[in-house]
Amino acid sequence: MKRPTFLALGTATLLGLSAPMLPAVAALGVTAHVSTSTRTAGSTSSTSGYHEPVCQARSSLCADSYDNPADEYVGHDEPSVLFKSGVRGSGNDITYTMTLPREPKTRPTASGASGSTWNFQLRPTFWFGLTLCDTESAPEYTKTCTPDSDANNLVGTNPSAADYIGKHPGNAYMELQFYGPGYVPQFEGFGCTAHQYCAAMTIDSFVSNQNTGVANTSACDNYLLGGVEPINWAYITRSGRSQAPANPLFTGTFDNPDLSAVTPNAGKDLFMDPGDRIRIHMHDTTAGLRIDLSDLTSGQHGSMTASVANGFGHILYTPTSSTCQAAPYAFHPEYSTGNPRGNTWSAHTYNVAMSDEIGHFENCLAIDANFNCTKPGAQDASGLDEDDGNNFCVPGSDSTLVKINGCLSSDEDFDGQSYRNDWPGTLRDVARDQALHPSPVLFTSPVTTGGANYSKVAFETDLPRIEAADSQDSAPFCDRTTGANCVNPPRGAEFYPIFTTTRANGTCTWQEGGRFIPGTTRTFGGTSTSEYGPLLKTVYPVAGSTTTTRYNNFNSGDLANPCRAQ
Repeated sequence: MKRPTFLALGTATLLGLSAPMLPAVAALGVTAHVSTSTRTAGSTSSTSGYHEPVCQARSSLCADSYDNPADEYVGHDEPSVLFKSGVRGSGNDITYTMTLPREPKTRPTASGASGSTWNFQLRPTFWFGLTLCDTESAPEYTKTCTPDSDANNLVGTNPSAADYIGKHPGNAYMELQFYGPGYVPQFEGFGCTAHQYCAAMTIDSFVSNQNTGVANTSACDNYLLGGVEPINWAYITRSGRSQAPANPLFTGTFDNPDLSAVTPNAGKDLFMDPGDRIRIHMHDTTAGLRIDLSDLTSGQHGSMTASVANGFGHILYTPTSSTCQAAPYAFHPEYSTGNPRGNTWSAHTYNVAMSDEIGHFENCLAIDANFNCTKPGAQDASGLDEDDGNNFCVPGSDSTLVKINGCLSSDEDFDGQSYRNDWPGTLRDVARDQALHPSPVLFTSPVTTGGANYSKVAFETDLPRIEAADSQDSAPFCDRTTGANCVNPPRGAEFYPIFTTTRANGTCTWQEGGRFIPGTTRTFGGTSTSEYGPLLKTVYPVAGSTTTTRYNNFNSGDLANPCRAQ
């Protein structure tokens, strides 16, 4: 079977080209001359199948928008913990300590009917996020954004008032994403190496005018990392220099791709072992947001700065242009504190947050020449799910370690490993649980300047967004206007992961999985229903310079932080 090159961050497209064959594209600052008639999202060509920019597809790891601007732009299930603080600096100087999960000693089976579960089956990534300025991103009212200022936090509903949400400075969302070992690596799959983790700074923007409803030129849809939600991408490297320009145009078009920026590079990137303790420091600098990763176990260090020098840039909002254009841009945190709502366009309301990305794996026993699943694994024993992962599958022969087939699109009927008792702490029998399941990801609450803790937390999951009719094929659908048929846990799930607390390395620590993880100190009710709480109504600016509301999340409401770091 010829090895495919997939765009695993979003497009369900087979390029049929190996990485050495991919020519370079124009560097940032050069207008990309792509006619709007050349290709739009969803079109096909002789060299590739169904086209969607990476953030607009069901296999995306990008922030999910509040409404659907393109076909299939949903399915990104993100259980999250939000951290709130009014301390100056808590929105731009943030430190966590995290322990990477370990895998069980036995390997998963091809069908998934029995045997162990590894992290790549539960999640393609987990991440730590923050809201940033982007003067070319939604809502497109102004071309200025003063970094590190809560004056940007405009959330009013009166269009004539100064604090109207549609007048909000442009905003992007950064995710520090961690990719686990043992499976098919980026950019065909979601993994890193056979035995180690790597991490990337990804920045999602939303280039559309929320006040008029006018999207950017469709010429940007031809770019792999372009579209209405373009993404900057840079691995955390040992030198702090990006292995390739991070901007959305560098990676190229569907017909002229260059994946050098998004393929793990052992000579440059910081690799980390399962079980390593990692100190994460996010902080603003004159050059842009900088992230430092200090591996407290190995002594290694890596960093990345969202700077012009590292090739970061933003897509220009030029809706009437026949070309897609970009400019160099340094990204800085948007707010001074952790209290403001994150941005004006995403389904979630997070600013400073830790989130998982679940629901992107199902077993498959046979894959055809077009990389569709023809013989389902145990999750789809009653028949193939036409609504989710069977059209974006990778062969086990391409895996770095665990040689099983897998389908990686979003799980739209909630029957994959992410929604089963395959998480750490889901079995009362501790010995059996630890033999079959990975260890949980562990992370402290963040601290900010001077070691100050964040005073409040909130649990949030975007289940209503992905239970809507544009994400699911089976009624009853979630009505995000009224809240009818929006449920937690989702229909079809035997389990939904929760965050609990424990004590590790002398301080209170968060963990994710079930309520039976040894050493657990708080379970917040022990179920997803009790933890994530009631439906949350969120306001968004829309065409006509007015607002609309959506039930996109379940949210616990702000709680006193029960797990402060020492």
